[in-house]
Amino acid sequence: MFLDGHSLKIDESCLTGESEHVEINNRHNPFLFSGTKVVDGYAQMLVTSVGMNTTWGELMSTISRNINEQTPLQARLNKLTSSIGKAGLAVAFLVVVALLVRYFNGNTENEKGNQEFIGRSTKVDDMVNSMVRIIATAVTIGLVAIPEGLPLAVTVILSYSMNRMMADQAMVRKLSACETMGSATTIWTDKTGTLTLNQMKVTKFWLGKSHVDDSSSISKNLLNLIRQGIALNTSGSNYRATSGSTLLEFSGSPTEKAILSWAVQELDNMKMETLKKNCTILHVEAFNSEKKRSGVSIRSKADNTIHVHWKGSAVIILAMCSSYYDASGSTNDMDDDERTIFEQIIEGMAASSLRCLALAHTQIPDDQEEQDIGVGPPQKLIKEDSLSLIGLVGIKDPCRPGVRKAVEDCQSAGVSVRMITGDNVFTARAIATECRILRPDQDMNDESVVEGEVFRNYTQDERVEKVDKIRVMARSSPFDKLLMVQFLKQKGHVVAVTGDGTNDAPSLKEADIGLCMGIQGTKVAKESSDIIVLDDSFASIATVLGWGRCFYNNIQKIIQLKLTVIIVALVINVVAAVLDHEIPFTVLKLLWVNLIMETRGALALAIEQPTKDLMEKPPVSLSTQPLITNIMWRNILVQALYQIVVILILQFSGELILGVNKKVKDTMILNTSVLCQVFNQVNARKLEKKNVFKGMHKNKLFLRIIGITIILEAIVIESLSKFADTERLSLGQWGACMGISLLSLPIGWVVKCIHV
Repeated sequence: MFLDGHSLKIDESCLTGESEHVEINNRHNPFLFSGTKVVDGYAQMLVTSVGMNTTWGELMSTISRNINEQTPLQARLNKLTSSIGKAGLAVAFLVVVALLVRYFNGNTENEKGNQEFIGRSTKVDDMVNSMVRIIATAVTIGLVAIPEGLPLAVTVILSYSMNRMMADQAMVRKLSACETMGSATTIWTDKTGTLTLNQMKVTKFWLGKSHVDDSSSISKNLLNLIRQGIALNTSGSNYRATSGSTLLEFSGSPTEKAILSWAVQELDNMKMETLKKNCTILHVEAFNSEKKRSGVSIRSKADNTIHVHWKGSAVIILAMCSSYYDASGSTNDMDDDERTIFEQIIEGMAASSLRCLALAHTQIPDDQEEQDIGVGPPQKLIKEDSLSLIGLVGIKDPCRPGVRKAVEDCQSAGVSVRMITGDNVFTARAIATECRILRPDQDMNDESVVEGEVFRNYTQDERVEKVDKIRVMARSSPFDKLLMVQFLKQKGHVVAVTGDGTNDAPSLKEADIGLCMGIQGTKVAKESSDIIVLDDSFASIATVLGWGRCFYNNIQKIIQLKLTVIIVALVINVVAAVLDHEIPFTVLKLLWVNLIMETRGALALAIEQPTKDLMEKPPVSLSTQPLITNIMWRNILVQALYQIVVILILQFSGELILGVNKKVKDTMILNTSVLCQVFNQVNARKLEKKNVFKGMHKNKLFLRIIGITIILEAIVIESLSKFADTERLSLGQWGACMGISLLSLPIGWVVKCIHV
């Protein structure tokens, strides 16, 4: 709490995100906040709270809560893995029971063709060996059913996606954001710096009721007043970057830099240093986001007169004026009709996407000098009423290149884009229309644009009813953004929110996906976010959305491939164990198939990149939509059925059909199974599209992985026969295996003609 001091100015940007310094005094603003910085003046203060009881402490406690919950996809994958594992164990148990019944009933034979169990005549060693073989068979079946490669696949996809997203100007801080972003149904984005370039430029200037293109038409005295109001009532400055340089550079907020640049270039080369030397600054009221204005009182050294200059939001400054200047420098009284004309000019500029500021001036009479400079009773340090309006300045912050297409891409993907800004309703609507957040023909009274104060004043029921309709929020505060996020989530939306200031931290934390701006963002905002957009561009956010959907889609591809392998291996081993007493896939062979499918196969599908098709589908609901869709089941069951039929035919009749011995037959079963999975990887590239080869030539890594997998399989078959218990195959036998496996591709094309 401020007790005593003079000219105390505080930098509260770490707390509020506002770059303008805040003046502290015992009249209007006596509170000092922990974590802020003193930039000018001195004071004595009373400490009323410390640590977590301060505003800073409360903010940090809000954003630092970390609930170790599983992401929706992790929970569903764990549930899927558990279900498959339980089913596998149940099948393994039934196989054990079936084999034990067959064994003790004397229905099994040993290698010599003799009955294995012959009652009390059976040797203990033979019985133990048979039990071990039966249990090993059951364990093998159980191992087949456990999709232990899914966590590895998720890790591979996350790692690859994060690296590619970094190249696309998005740094992922929380892995869960990758999957959640693909399910986003709405994006709340800031305007300045995200939809726009944050590069302000003055494009219009109205002097009185007349639009001015050339400063030569302005009287000399009035031109000098305009220069004073701009050069002395500013927190910015100009300087030369190097000694001897003729080019001026400007510092300050984007708005200040735009006005200073315009004044130097258009107002007969305004010289700030000269103006400052010719005047003495008596008092300054700095700009803040609440009052949206700044003022200065100065004493001219030439004639010892006192002048007051105000600059700020056009609507606010206009309300402080009772007269206006014309181009000749004379003042005219402002009646209601003329005030209406100025309001229409302001609305017209706002409708053209311009941020409208006003300049106003008044000269202090001699008999009021002492009071207004603070010597007399301190009623008002700077005169705030009966001002004369000098002019209206229109500042354009152009939209970023590509932002309109990015917004349209999001909308075509079923994601609602909403904009939040501190600008007035007219400017907000114009910018939103330019970015295609609003349609050009959209009704002005359809409740799609609302002011923050209006939304705050709604009842709970009204907020719930109207929140889905709102597309633009003007004159908003960080609290309004937080409210919007809470009510959108309450309506079932998956919400992504952008932010850059410390005051955005609660809404970034509250949102399902917090997107912080990498250039403008404060440290606290970045710590509260899930993804940092490195170039502050909305186009990068649309790219992140595509990667989120690609991540989920790649997971589904791997699940489809893995379930096909599991079903085929499980059914074949169970049928063979029950009917033939011998399984074609031994533990070693199953480990090889799993190694091929769960490392190479997962990597091959993990590196698929976002496609236009993904951005033409609605968002995936992680809470309601099944992880394994009907389309995936169709693909899985048909491919699995084909492989099961082929391999069982080879298992029971392969020696007779192919004219080979048992070891060659077993080798061909292994080879055919692996090659079927290799070509099924190609089928899995597109879950719905028939043309699975589209874009495959661009994915060089995918082609390399397929090639390496086939080469490794050839090495295992031809060179590691003793280790893998295989037999070398002839070219004709290789051709037979390859031909059977290649049939997976046309079967995949045909099955996608079946609508489910």
